[in-house]
Amino acid sequence: MPIPKDPYMLLSWVNMKLRDTYPSLEALADGELESEDELSEKIVKKLESAGYFYDSANNQFVQRG
Repeated sequence: MPIPKDPYMLLSWVNMKLRDTYPSLEALADGELESEDELSEKIVKKLESAGYFYDSANNQFVQRG
């Protein structure tokens, strides 16, 4: 499945992958993406611009408080 472009669909997709398949963001990058740059550009920056950040303790993206 291609990575969703809409930030809210992306949030759902990433958190589902982290919950069901990958123990960390780095593992998700290794399993689903071409490179660490793709992780930063296609996921982290897009979700940060929508107000979310990666919470490593809970292994999910959460809304900034």
